[in-house]
Amino acid sequence: MKKYEVMFIVKPTLSEEEVNAVLNKYKKVLTDNKASITGETDMGQRELAYEIKKFKSGHYFVLNFETENENSVNEFNRLATIDADIVRHLITKVGE
Repeated sequence: MKKYEVMFIVKPTLSEEEVNAVLNKYKKVLTDNKASITGETDMGQRELAYEIKKFKSGHYFVLNFETENENSVNEFNRLATIDADIVRHLITKVGE
């Protein structure tokens, strides 16, 4: 199994319920594509190093997951790129 870590930043203008809905949506994207989530970290609201899409802060999340195929990675990347609620995301393959 290949191990991955994804970090994404959610818009700061969303309510707590909306932020949790975004998190659950992306966890479901991974699990629906046969990935198993091994870790989840809610880093909370933080200031950005520089302004992104006119936002100066965002709600940070880190998800660790394992998968056999890359469909889950590709689908997460595709949806996060077009989602207006995601300010920025980064998917990293963890060393083998």
